[in-house]
Amino acid sequence: MPIHRHKYSSETVVCLRGRLVEEFYDDLERMCTDAIELTPGGPNVAIIIPAGQWHTVRALESGTVLLECKDGPYEPLGEEDILR
Repeated sequence: MPIHRHKYSSETVVCLRGRLVEEFYDDLERMCTDAIELTPGGPNVAIIIPAGQWHTVRALESGTVLLECKDGPYEPLGEEDILR
């Protein structure tokens, strides 16, 4: 998944199986500012990503399953929403 943002909606991510990490980036230096591991039954099962926050997700185990929900209608990512 490329580093991206959702300008107008927050996003909730829940790890249903396996392990994953959500990484957060700043748009000035394009550096990772935080990384939070999610795992079922672990200290972090879900996370809410605020609207406009640059982020990406990486599966840490084969077979990882996540649920992703947004608080608004689906909007495809535009070129301005992908950090290159």
